[in-house]
Amino acid sequence: MKALLQFSASERLKARLASLSGLYVTVVEERDELGFRRAIGDTDVLLHVLEPVTATMIAMAPNLKLIQKIGVGVNTIDLDAAREAGVQVANLPGTNTAAVAEHTLSLMLATLRRVTAFDQATRKGAGWQIPPDQAEALGEINRSRIGLIGFGAVAERLASYLNAMGAKVQYWSRSLRPNADAAAVSFDELLETSDIISLHIPATPETVGLLDAAALQRMKPGAILINTARGNLVDEAALAVALKSGHIGGAGLDVFEDEPMRGQSDLVVCPNVVMTPHIAWLTPETLDRSLRVIEQNCQRIAEGRDVLHRIW
Repeated sequence: MKALLQFSASERLKARLASLSGLYVTVVEERDELGFRRAIGDTDVLLHVLEPVTATMIAMAPNLKLIQKIGVGVNTIDLDAAREAGVQVANLPGTNTAAVAEHTLSLMLATLRRVTAFDQATRKGAGWQIPPDQAEALGEINRSRIGLIGFGAVAERLASYLNAMGAKVQYWSRSLRPNADAAAVSFDELLETSDIISLHIPATPETVGLLDAAALQRMKPGAILINTARGNLVDEAALAVALKSGHIGGAGLDVFEDEPMRGQSDLVVCPNVVMTPHIAWLTPETLDRSLRVIEQNCQRIAEGRDVLHRIW
């Protein structure tokens, strides 16, 4: 069975792919359109990371049987086109939970302690010349009130880390979690009382733009925003305004409205922002867990069975 991975794969990952049983994997860089066109024609399984899977791409693959998302969110896949073509779609819930939770925590700490700003100043020999008001404008997770928007697997794991560090964790979700290690509050209360807000919801028609200018203004003055979910949950232009005014004290962002983000965002000039290029999920451990499920799903396809974690 032939699979196609659109991703900038390391030599380690390529070797791991070559070891998969009963599966021959071709790797194509995400922006290599010509390479993709050459490889997709006889592909059975498309291993999808971030590059959107369009109806045109699906039409180019008459043998395609499965679009396997490496991750959870399938908003970058044309699901209607996949259904029409009879192509199954599956994701990998749980495989990146630990990585995303840990990266979210790292962004909280880096933003609170202004790690990137101090790193740059120290490298230039100016680390001891930072104005006192900036040096003292730091914070701690201990005793902070941290609001989680959404309470799925990542948020649940993150809450356990934060509780261990002495934070007061609260969450807002459309469905209550009776055994959650956090207090359920209304959306407005979460915005108005949280020192740090972290997003953990998918991008849907109901959630896109959830944190618009009005919502950002309702946030506690000086609060910090963390986003490792989806970039379009937040109005980036409004966030940049709030960061420049000081109403939002800082932001830690792994996702953006337009990806890859090539410096065109107003957020680039905000010194109180820590940015990473949508890599919260990316660890060797995540990839190994993912490939174990992918191997099972390819075996199920070969046997004519439904795949694990099928979206439709």
